[in-house]
Amino acid sequence: MLPEVRGWLRRRTSSAADWPLRDLKAAKGETTVSVVLPARDERATVGEIVRVIRRELAGLVDEIVVIDSRSSDDTALVAARAGASVHAQDEILPQLVPLDGKGEALWKSLAVTSGDVLVFADADIRKFRASLIFGLLGPLLADPTVVYSKGCYDRPLNGASNGGGRVTELVARPLINLHWPQLAGFVQPLAGEYAGRRSALERVPFLTGYGVELGLLIDLLELAGLDALAQVDLGSREHSPQSTEALGGMASQIMLAAWSRLQRQGKIHACHEPSVRLTQFRRRLDGHDVLLRDIGIGERPPMITIAP
Repeated sequence: MLPEVRGWLRRRTSSAADWPLRDLKAAKGETTVSVVLPARDERATVGEIVRVIRRELAGLVDEIVVIDSRSSDDTALVAARAGASVHAQDEILPQLVPLDGKGEALWKSLAVTSGDVLVFADADIRKFRASLIFGLLGPLLADPTVVYSKGCYDRPLNGASNGGGRVTELVARPLINLHWPQLAGFVQPLAGEYAGRRSALERVPFLTGYGVELGLLIDLLELAGLDALAQVDLGSREHSPQSTEALGGMASQIMLAAWSRLQRQGKIHACHEPSVRLTQFRRRLDGHDVLLRDIGIGERPPMITIAP
């Protein structure tokens, strides 16, 4: 690990317990805070998440926005009844051709929120705690030089206290250590819980697939420097685990995200364009089915470049 990263770890890593709610409300001042929950078919969890935030973070969070990403269930209705402002992903900036993926929902949230600071959190979290939100706000409200705060946590899976995060350990962490060693101190580089200043988030592009978190880390490092980034230990986090098959698609998109940034930064000179088709196999009684998946990702430009 680079010496500067060791220093950053000591200086810019905190825990949610370091940021009492009383102190955060005092530090908030005139700063406004928006919480964004991208959601697709998350009716089982999104309502409780909204209720916890409204009940426990009144006076700290100014608005809760759910971006409904083409749900086939009544996620939007459940979220609205719980008190969130709900927007259909494809109805935001309708003059643009719609794109797919989580990153699209996050990027479009910049157009329908008003907060000076935005907190993003996944909508499938079980046993949701308010500290998953207010912990991320601590570094941003306490220090005006911090522009981005990333969560880290244990990932319980199948009885193991930290059995989740397989794509992080097998794909994202090796890529980061190989090509962006300044980011090697991030415990959960793919965590879905993070917060940032609008002034920074509007100046970086958003990848549209599961590579959005990696892309943001790399681009914000380039924009603001390592010392403007922080991480907060949020304890533990539970959500529905993905199948190995689904994780393969996620890993592919993260590799494409890394490829795009390596090219943009002049770290590789490509002799070919990577394929955006993933071949997988599923066993049946008499052999295997071949599964073909499109894992291509798009990219939205910095929001500040989009005409109102």
